[in-house]
Amino acid sequence: MAQNSKRQQRIIRDYYENQEAIALQKLAEHVTELFLAEGKARQQRWKHIVAQLENLKVPQSRIDHLVQKDDAALLAKLLEELMAKKPKA
Repeated sequence: MAQNSKRQQRIIRDYYENQEAIALQKLAEHVTELFLAEGKARQQRWKHIVAQLENLKVPQSRIDHLVQKDDAALLAKLLEELMAKKPKA
């Protein structure tokens, strides 16, 4: 198996160091889309949101509550909470 170049190693390292920020950004995009989604598209969007919340290690009970309420505003508040907890670089 070929070794990664120094540039590739840096890209890989940076990705893993910034995984939380990447997950928060994806979640923010999903929240925006959730406000506009209806029907099956909304259900599909929630599947993606649940996956991101699990990646961010949000307690399952809180995820279940958000899905049950199906309220984009509640999810936006959680996103604000998570972003406030994120350490500044």
